[in-house]
Amino acid sequence: MSDTSTGPPSTIREIDAALSAPGMPFEMVEVDAGGRRVRTWVHGPRTLADVLARSLEVGADRTYLVLGEERLSHAEHHDRVMRFATALAELGVQPGDRVAIAMRNLPEWSIAFFATTLLGAIAAPLNAFWNGPELAFGVEDCEPRVLVADGERLERLTGHAELLTDLTVVGTRLDDRKTSDPLPQPIIAFDSLLEREPLSTPAPVGPDDPATMLYTSGTTSHPKGVLGTHRNVCTAVYGVDLVTARGMVRAGLPVPPPALPPGVTLMPVPLFHATGSHMNLVALAWQGGTLVMMRKWDPEVALDLIEAEGVTGLSGVPAMSWELLASPTIPRRDLSSLRSLGGGGAAAPPEMINKVRDVLPGKGAGTGYGMTESSALFASIGGADYAERPTSVGVPIPICDVRIVGPDGEDVPVGELGEIWMSGPTVVPGYWKRPDATAETFTDGWLHSGDLGKVDADGFLYIVDRAKDMVIRGGENIASIEVESALYEHPAVLEAAVFAVPHEVLGEEVGAVVHLHPGVAATTEELTAHCQAVLAPYKVPAHVWISTDPLPRGGTGKLQKRDIKASYLADPTST
Repeated sequence: MSDTSTGPPSTIREIDAALSAPGMPFEMVEVDAGGRRVRTWVHGPRTLADVLARSLEVGADRTYLVLGEERLSHAEHHDRVMRFATALAELGVQPGDRVAIAMRNLPEWSIAFFATTLLGAIAAPLNAFWNGPELAFGVEDCEPRVLVADGERLERLTGHAELLTDLTVVGTRLDDRKTSDPLPQPIIAFDSLLEREPLSTPAPVGPDDPATMLYTSGTTSHPKGVLGTHRNVCTAVYGVDLVTARGMVRAGLPVPPPALPPGVTLMPVPLFHATGSHMNLVALAWQGGTLVMMRKWDPEVALDLIEAEGVTGLSGVPAMSWELLASPTIPRRDLSSLRSLGGGGAAAPPEMINKVRDVLPGKGAGTGYGMTESSALFASIGGADYAERPTSVGVPIPICDVRIVGPDGEDVPVGELGEIWMSGPTVVPGYWKRPDATAETFTDGWLHSGDLGKVDADGFLYIVDRAKDMVIRGGENIASIEVESALYEHPAVLEAAVFAVPHEVLGEEVGAVVHLHPGVAATTEELTAHCQAVLAPYKVPAHVWISTDPLPRGGTGKLQKRDIKASYLADPTST
């Protein structure tokens, strides 16, 4: 433990050392994980079966899942998981088999997910926003023994029925189908499988056995299945507890801090991504908390739910917090239950912390950094640190390590720019059936993020941009995120996307598309002048377009910059 004779721990490094000292809740131990040595938690869960058991122990009668008028307590959820696991076993699911899950955020998603992993099988969630051919690719790629899908996804698969001939198909919410076209075999009703006797004993599963297969977004090629282990998920989930404790000690509470009451999290992001499944669904099961689901993001509906459900935190991408804070109805809302606004998955504009301070005084804010390949959580920042370093994504959790690597494969000095590499027990072994991609992305347990960043002298990590998302103007590298952050500082700007515009002399120039707050006006000249006041001249956008429509976003809420760029470069007169 750090020496506290001169006072309590105050820096993040001191706090992490104190919280992870022998005998403390976040004590660490070094273990062998799939052939590599990693640090892991002594007191955290080892498998998802441990998580489910603890949900019953600490949650029991507390509400776990909320969707509209539907509610499931931890005990009810646990019972349905055990019954569904028995049914899956009767359908032939064995350790190592895949069970594909294709549905929107529903309680059935969670039941199928946990039941699959209890059998030692692999839960393979498919993107619920995929169209028919994309869903067909996912089914063909993961080769599941069972497909569990809702009516909307089954409708999209109707034209690909040949892929389902050798599968067992379990369907739920079948009333959502708009077609009566038959599938090649009868669909087993999800609810009928809940009539089985509960599973008596989970399969003997080890921490390094595979548990999940989450698909990357696949914006330039077919998605890749990221194969994660029980250890990957569980160490990330316990890391959520560490981040919470770290923030409480940073705010002046003792080591270890007192336990908070279980949280109530509003989650508008999809469960088929690691943020939704690992950082929310599984983490709240472990904590005995409550997850409030949304059918689709709407800031006014989100505010309604915060009031009605006593929500303590929002977990989404920063753009969602930004839109919520911009709501004109906030002054008359009762948001007293909120502890903080958090999230990750995309860069947060530095102005966010000021917006929280102005609109929700006394509430915290935070963000984090991670990838599907790092099980969502790698680094985190909040509280005073976020206020002091609004462009940072925080410090890696203490079981993880970071390198900033130059083009020659060597670490660069502190403060200099390079590619972010990550290691630790949250980093997955690789990709499903993609040995070449695995070899390209992982080196001796180090994950090549593809993100450009730097680390300061205090260990705080900064994401500068995607390695392939730089504007190179006359040989000068310009980070898109820096220009976007400048645009977000203008009071009229609600959304901003920056990209490279080809130039026959300079190679590239900076282009920007913005969408303004409703009822607020600004001209391209005003926005350019604003950038000229805060950016070096070569970073100022040479092209600024104002979109009258919200900028397109993907399933996780991220701006679809490739689509935006393609649209505006194809038709520069677009508005």
